[in-house]
Amino acid sequence: MVSLPSEVLEQLREDLARAVARVCPPHMADRRDDLVQTAMMRVMELQRREPDRSRLTSAYLYRVAYTALVDELRNVSRRREVQLEVVESLSEPPVASGDPEKAAGGSQIAQAVRDCLRKLVQDRRLAVTLYLQGHSVPESARLLGWDDKRTENLIYRGLAALRLCLSAKGFEP
Repeated sequence: MVSLPSEVLEQLREDLARAVARVCPPHMADRRDDLVQTAMMRVMELQRREPDRSRLTSAYLYRVAYTALVDELRNVSRRREVQLEVVESLSEPPVASGDPEKAAGGSQIAQAVRDCLRKLVQDRRLAVTLYLQGHSVPESARLLGWDDKRTENLIYRGLAALRLCLSAKGFEP
């Protein structure tokens, strides 16, 4: 493997940081360092595969930064990430405009679900919350660092407890 001098690496990192800054939207500013690192790894992989390629043009670096950003945006949408500050600032979940009766009923159900989730044991609460957010059992297991069987058991037992709690509050499916 070809190793580059530290001055060259530092200059490459600065060039990639400028390219990422040009393509990165403001709402992703907190991920710029990660994007620079991802782009840096891609360029280093290219250097490993093609050691004779000595000149990296600014257009190439821009393209690497752009593809790193696009990949990160896809990952964020696939994981359905929401910034923690946004979640904490919502006292009530947003409801669609329209029928006020449906909005009030939806708000009551959401509050009941939150109350019942708080009553679950922490491991079950975490597993069920991820499941309700749309994560599969294997995804939830990976995110929580647990094995699939444990996660599956926690989800299904947690969902059963959640249904029981909601039934006690008068909410039936």
